[in-house]
Amino acid sequence: MIANTPKTPYYAVIFTSIMSKNEKGYNSMSDKMVALASQQEGFLGIESARNDIGITVSYWKSLDAITKWKMNIEHTEARNLGREQWYDTFKVRICKVERDY
Repeated sequence: MIANTPKTPYYAVIFTSIMSKNEKGYNSMSDKMVALASQQEGFLGIESARNDIGITVSYWKSLDAITKWKMNIEHTEARNLGREQWYDTFKVRICKVERDY
């Protein structure tokens, strides 16, 4: 599903990853994080695709909203599990969206 984002400007967090062979518990945690993120103030939507490389883009109203999401304790625990178990490598990019059409 393509996120229904508002008028610009807003922010995008692009999370790109390559999974490890250990995917146990990953799907349920991913679903939990999407549900939790959608409850956060400033969350605007999410898009995700996975083949060999996974790309998830979440959209946020402000940099402050992104920071608060990063500091969420449950999100922190999920990130730690990702580093330890689920991802061989990953990268996070944060962008200001200035055009949307």
